[in-house]
Amino acid sequence: MFPGGGQEHSETLQQTLIRECREEVGKKVDVRELLHLREYIGKHHEHASFDGDVHQIEFYFACSVIGDGVKPSNPDSHQVGMEWIHKDQLPSIRLYPKALVTQVLQTDETVIYLGDVN
Repeated sequence: MFPGGGQEHSETLQQTLIRECREEVGKKVDVRELLHLREYIGKHHEHASFDGDVHQIEFYFACSVIGDGVKPSNPDSHQVGMEWIHKDQLPSIRLYPKALVTQVLQTDETVIYLGDVN
């Protein structure tokens, strides 16, 4: 899964992403353009028994890592690790949501709104 989390009151999306990356992966990032927007409706997905009442909007931005980083200050409770990979490795790993693999690897056409994809 990608780093992320809830936006706090008065925070811009960029500020949220910067904070979440520091908390979950211990990296400072330079936030660039919005790449994709995904609508997640929990009752339509494999975790419906757990989060069937969840309906959220997810924003995916291009980012660059700044500096070496530090130990994550507030990793997710179920987070067991973190690994940076090259985008060419995406088809060989289990990524959620799966639909992002195709979108990230596309170079000729960009789809911003992904809808409620798996």
